[in-house]
Amino acid sequence: MSRIFVPSALTAAILSASVVSATAATTVLDGNSSASLPVVVVTASKTPEAIEQVPARISVIDEQIIQQSPVADLPHLLQREAALNIVQTGGYGQQTSIFTRGTESDHTLVLKDGVRTNTGSISAANINLFDLSDVSRIEVLKGPASVQYGSDAIGGVIQLISEAPKKQKLFSTIEGGELDTYKAIVGADLVQDDAYVQVRGQRLETAGSPVTDAPTAKDADYDQKGYSIKAGIDNEQFGASAQLQENKGNVRYNPSLSGNQDFLNRLINLKGNYNISADFKVNARYSQFRDELNQRTSKSFFDTETNEGDLSAQWDFLPAQNLLFGVTDRKTEVDSVYYNNKDLKTTGYYLQHQYQADGLSTQAGVRVEDDDKYGTHTVGQLAGRFQLAPQTSVYANIGSAFKAPTANELYYLSSYTYNGVTYITLGNPDLKPEESLSYELGIDQNIKQGLDVYLSAYQTKVKNLIDYVSGFPSPISTYENVSKAKFTGGEAGLKWKQDNWFASTEYAYVKAENETTHTELTRRPRQTATLTAGWDNNVYGISASLVAKSRAKEYSANNPTPGFMTANLSGFYQYNPNVRVFANIQNIGDNTYKTALYNDFPSAEYYIAGPRQATAGITLSY
Repeated sequence: MSRIFVPSALTAAILSASVVSATAATTVLDGNSSASLPVVVVTASKTPEAIEQVPARISVIDEQIIQQSPVADLPHLLQREAALNIVQTGGYGQQTSIFTRGTESDHTLVLKDGVRTNTGSISAANINLFDLSDVSRIEVLKGPASVQYGSDAIGGVIQLISEAPKKQKLFSTIEGGELDTYKAIVGADLVQDDAYVQVRGQRLETAGSPVTDAPTAKDADYDQKGYSIKAGIDNEQFGASAQLQENKGNVRYNPSLSGNQDFLNRLINLKGNYNISADFKVNARYSQFRDELNQRTSKSFFDTETNEGDLSAQWDFLPAQNLLFGVTDRKTEVDSVYYNNKDLKTTGYYLQHQYQADGLSTQAGVRVEDDDKYGTHTVGQLAGRFQLAPQTSVYANIGSAFKAPTANELYYLSSYTYNGVTYITLGNPDLKPEESLSYELGIDQNIKQGLDVYLSAYQTKVKNLIDYVSGFPSPISTYENVSKAKFTGGEAGLKWKQDNWFASTEYAYVKAENETTHTELTRRPRQTATLTAGWDNNVYGISASLVAKSRAKEYSANNPTPGFMTANLSGFYQYNPNVRVFANIQNIGDNTYKTALYNDFPSAEYYIAGPRQATAGITLSY
């Protein structure tokens, strides 16, 4: 039976107010629907540009979607992106992998306000442990971006952005419901002339749900608490900001709950910019991101701290052309029970040219990475979008990218003894970076009556993939650059907005193949479809969304992960400028679908998604 945190009468009342009122959409979907204001993005080129000029496929999850359900985590929000396969090994707080366009789970770079959050130990971000209370939009870039950001950006980049407040506001939000779940947020936005201060505090607790479909699996509880503070000044001449954010808590993560870990992620971000002239701007950033995972039931731990400095300049040397050039210096310190206090140091030098005029937008760039471990590595990009007609544009994008070896792959050392034989796993300090080359073509077409359609096709080839290589019959195993992979696919989408009605749908296909063994890669469903539809008049609204995926191969050939379909429903009512009530139902059909194979002996056991979760909440603003 479902457990309710808030009184069921309150849930019913808010749902009634939201749904019966004839209601509707929570947001402008993916930032691409016909909105009154142009959508400006920064992730594709590290500079602000209109989304329709970007020579790549990029989408936006906006603030209204994020705020519709404070208890919704980042993996849940990213499911709306058909090009991403989000594999979460259970519900709240459980380990999550991102497969962007079929690429590896460590081939997607995750940024927070320009700060790298991928850890040095595994080169992936622990997005299941992130809080979104201060996030105003999420940009999702598909395709390579190593010219701009260096390592890990082979499949794409996800950037969480917290914008500076524009007006004064005090608010408090609480949402609660099934699975004994609640989240409370308090916040303040203070603005005086060019200066601002933004403060957030939050707490989330949930009893969770079983991690696997084993009959004896127990509910895996999760709790977190944290804060964020951002202060700055911004005017036409210069800008400066300081940001501090921390989120910490505890999560249980296996069927018997014997796995129990404390976590902490902390971000410090100092930024400044100065307009030397109308045509020349200098940007500087220093950041530190700390990620800690500490087991309560064993001595295992992984602590990562990344310190990064970036200095760049943008020169608008002609009315329609600009150059961006800069240097990024990064030092990552990793400490673990499997190796002590290892450093990863790298410096990247990048140059990018943009042209935007006469219906043509181009982006060309090169980056030279100088790494302490593997030496010098160079990547490049050439992309362009052309307006064929007032309602039609096409784009092409070719780019190379790379992923540097992780601390685990370089330095890992562990052993166990079985039948009197000691088996050892060793890191390999001689590893080379994984390298990729991607090609992409796309078209966007605006049709009358608020209808937009788009189509993209791509292929990415990766070589020097790092694999774990068993030394059997030798007892020593290690990591080596042994594999090649190819990812071929495309996306097709449709977006419609008419008056207060809106709808969007997207279909994605990808074939992910290991070219060394000529086998399909695991946990990459070939087909994904998403659908969102609703109605919104800014006073009340309702929206429904659906995600469907085909089956995916697993490490056990006889036990693939089955395909699934899940649906969600959201509604809100803006009672007055100071009071907003809302309600959400995740997984309406109460379908605890399988997300990945847990083990296959003596019988197949799968990780499963959480059950239906109905929640309701209220926001009071002053």
